[in-house]
Amino acid sequence: MNVLLGVGGGIAAYKSAELARALMERGLRVQVVLTDAAQRFITPLTFAALTGRKVITNLFATASSEETLSSAIEHISVAQDNDVMVVAPATADLLARLAYGHADDFLTTTYLAFTGPVVLAPAMNSNMWAHPATQENLNILRKRGHVIVEPEDGLLACGMTGPGRLAETNQIADVVASLGLTSSPVKASKDLDGETVLITAGPTQEPLDPVRFISNRSSGKMGYALAEAAGERGARVVLISGPVHLPAPPGVTLIRVHTAIEMRNAVFEHLAEATIIVKSAAVADYHLSRVPQHKVKKTATRMSLELDPTPDILAELGQKKGDRLLIGFAAETENLTEGARSKLKSKNCDMVVANLVGQDGTGFESDENEAVLVLSTGETIPLQRAPKREMADRIFDQVMKLRLALHAAQ
Repeated sequence: MNVLLGVGGGIAAYKSAELARALMERGLRVQVVLTDAAQRFITPLTFAALTGRKVITNLFATASSEETLSSAIEHISVAQDNDVMVVAPATADLLARLAYGHADDFLTTTYLAFTGPVVLAPAMNSNMWAHPATQENLNILRKRGHVIVEPEDGLLACGMTGPGRLAETNQIADVVASLGLTSSPVKASKDLDGETVLITAGPTQEPLDPVRFISNRSSGKMGYALAEAAGERGARVVLISGPVHLPAPPGVTLIRVHTAIEMRNAVFEHLAEATIIVKSAAVADYHLSRVPQHKVKKTATRMSLELDPTPDILAELGQKKGDRLLIGFAAETENLTEGARSKLKSKNCDMVVANLVGQDGTGFESDENEAVLVLSTGETIPLQRAPKREMADRIFDQVMKLRLALHAAQ
């Protein structure tokens, strides 16, 4: 697979040399394009030595008329010759220029001619990252289906601490490599093309004071596997995630939340665009409605908490879903099928995915799962133990069959 690596002008540009090596270690062929600003931080010779290929730095050559003509159309051939485009670091300025279609250098001009997957790895000052203009530009680029490998928190070159550090080069390289697996049988099926799938994942954290919270053991792995599967099957995916330690699946719109109320608000903000809703998040059932402003000090006396129920997002969706398919999840420790049937009816779901938690190797925090699907058609379908990514495809196989069955019954 051929990869076009665009390097923006920031202190993180030196890490792009590590990224070029990481991409090549994965068997990828790398063509590097440096912006003018990037060349102030790292030289073309570094990348030429690493990749063994000419590094492109200018839109127009200056030596001869023949070279000028070749360079003038080179951005078209580079766009056609590469399978994936990755920009790292993607500075705030580059994000803005890409979002609004500016084409004033080789990298931005090639971007407009490129038709394959695009991966953007931002890196910048924390305040620049948080600025509404930057976030709006990111939303524009996400809506185009571009993969955003979000920056990490940490100490920045400017001396600030916060989000803005370029993601680990191996993480970026893994994302790029995954986009080239076009021979995967999962990718061959595009039965979700035209669908917008809204997925919730992970736990919620309900604060007890500024440093403590109520939560659960959900890792988010099942929800993220569902998001990846839906995207690979052609859907536009909106993933609303509680706090987890997982990279965003390629191409999804990721919205991070902490509390049940934040998750509820994000779900209904995006409900209108959804055609399928998958509620796989493990939302905390109770919260403290009045959270102290300061840390509660430990004493020798016994403490009691008065907790209120959190919003029942699934039940509210069941009342407002319209003609959308609504898939719920039920984590049970006993009476698996009975609990799923009860939830299917009480929440007005079209399907409930029920799995036993608390057993070794499946459920919370594990990489595998086994489940029982309870459908509104009356069917009960057991899914044998499998990796969660494989389980995600089995679930969507049944979702599509359910859609056909419901349409036929109308």
